[in-house]
Amino acid sequence: MKKNLIFFILLSLKLISQTSFNVIYEADYKLQYKMLNINNAKLEEAAFALLINEKESYFKNMNKYVGDSLRYEKKLDDNSSNGKYFTPFRENIGTTDGKIYVTVPISYKNFKYEETNDITWNLINEYKTIGKYKTQKATTKKYGRTWIAWFAKDIPFPFGPYKFNKLPGLILEVYDEKNDYHYTLYKFGKRKYLCKSANMNTGATLVEKSRIFDYQRKEIGDQNQFNDVIEDKETLNMLRKKSAERAKQFNPIELSIY
Repeated sequence: MKKNLIFFILLSLKLISQTSFNVIYEADYKLQYKMLNINNAKLEEAAFALLINEKESYFKNMNKYVGDSLRYEKKLDDNSSNGKYFTPFRENIGTTDGKIYVTVPISYKNFKYEETNDITWNLINEYKTIGKYKTQKATTKKYGRTWIAWFAKDIPFPFGPYKFNKLPGLILEVYDEKNDYHYTLYKFGKRKYLCKSANMNTGATLVEKSRIFDYQRKEIGDQNQFNDVIEDKETLNMLRKKSAERAKQFNPIELSIY
C-alpha cells in the first residue's frame, strides 16, 4: 500500500512538471467557437493537437504546439507570444485516468493546477458514421454545460479533445448543446516520437483552480490595462467601458469550475 502511494505521488509530480511527452498517436481537432455570448456572435476557428500514448494524453493548441517546438529548438524567441503563433487558448492539458493537469501562462507568469478526472457519461443508443468510423453518442454535464460526444470503439483510446475522456473509444466529435464550442477530429494517425516541447512551463506555480478560474474574463475587464499606453482621459474612459462590456459578454468554454 505504501509503495503504491509513493508510486502515484512520483507519477503525479512527473506528469505535472514534465517537459517531454512520449507520443504514439496524434489526433488533430478543429474547434469552432463563439467567443462572445451575444446574438449573431462571430464563429471563430482554431486547431488543436491531442498527443496520445497507452496511459495518458496531452492536449494543446496547434499554434502553441508549433510555436513551443520552435522555441525549444531556439528558432523562435522566448518572448514571441504575438503574431503567427498567438492563440487565446494557452492551456496545456495533461490527462491520466485519475487526474487532469493544466498549466497556463497568465500575465507573464506561469501557473498550474490539477483536478480529479471524474467525468461521467451517459451512453446513448444512437450511432452515426464519421469518416470511416462508426461512432456512438454519449452525453455529460460538465463545467456548466451539457455536452454531446461521438466516440469510436474502433480506436481504443479513452481520450478526446480538451478535458473530455473516459469513453470506450476515441472521441471524434464533442460539442455543447448550444453549439458554442464544437470540436471535430480532422486527422488521426500513428506518430511514435518524443515531443520534447510538450510543456514549456515547467516552473509554473501550483495553485487552486479557483484562483485562476475565468482568468481571461478578468484580463479582458482589467480597467488598468490601458493606463501606461493611453494618456487622453476621454479615450481611456471609452476603452475602459468597452473592456467592461466585452468582459460581460465573454463566453469561455468553462462556465463553472466543476
